[in-house]
Amino acid sequence: MQHIGIAFLYTLIAGLSTGIGGVIAFFTKQTNTKFLSVVLGFSAGVMIYISFVEILAEAFAELNHLLGSFQGSLITIVSFFAGIFLIMLIDRCIPCYENPHEIKRVEDITSKQSVLKKRTTQCKRHNSKCLNLSELNPAKLKRVGILMAVCIAIHNFPEGFATFVTVSKDPTVGIMIALAIAIHNIPEGISVSIPIYYATGNRRLALFYSFVSGLAEPLGAILAYFILQFFLSDVVLGIILAIVAGIMVFVSFDELLPVAEEYGEHHLAIYGLIGGMAFIAVSMLFI
Repeated sequence: MQHIGIAFLYTLIAGLSTGIGGVIAFFTKQTNTKFLSVVLGFSAGVMIYISFVEILAEAFAELNHLLGSFQGSLITIVSFFAGIFLIMLIDRCIPCYENPHEIKRVEDITSKQSVLKKRTTQCKRHNSKCLNLSELNPAKLKRVGILMAVCIAIHNFPEGFATFVTVSKDPTVGIMIALAIAIHNIPEGISVSIPIYYATGNRRLALFYSFVSGLAEPLGAILAYFILQFFLSDVVLGIILAIVAGIMVFVSFDELLPVAEEYGEHHLAIYGLIGGMAFIAVSMLFI
């Protein structure tokens, strides 16, 4: 297996980009929603195009060659939807008030009441029970913060797995995935730091958590490394590629595009999506 060092480095950079979001939350006064909408749509376009045109296509070709047309195609399809089901299950297990992908803006940090009201409204809409942070004592606030960090780590873990696998297989393609994940993690860092701040009242701790939450991605890379190191075969690699494609497609449709539309406008998100697809399609002609 080649490119291990590069794969770990890219995954680490992608994961720690949540810290950039944390910094933005405390050192800018207003969210540039139109810009975020376009770049998130762009990231989704990159991930969707690579998932279908490169990764899933390679899984089909590899497994069809090894197992035959019918069995290879069947295993590829099952593995693809298994990846979708895995990340979907993880996403559904995260309670509403701890979900880092609930939309938040930098402006929210200036108004505690607006954040609490927004969280309550969101949870009523999802029929979930939410905690009112203003009613918790410091010990409970700390437990909320720790639980939030765990939930975020669980959610980001498969993304680290996917980034590592794609980079280690082909760094020229994988770097595009790593970049897309990194862009995706920046607004996630904003969403992490703001509720942590209101749970603890500590800006430094909120910034720390925004960085630490991204460390789940290199942990996902470590798991991918051990799987590929000790159980690697051409069949296993084909299955993993299909699973990775499923994970990235779900992340794009469930997280990137909805957040892109909430940050800006529908058309801006779609323009970014098409731009991302066009960019990666043209780029791969020269790779």
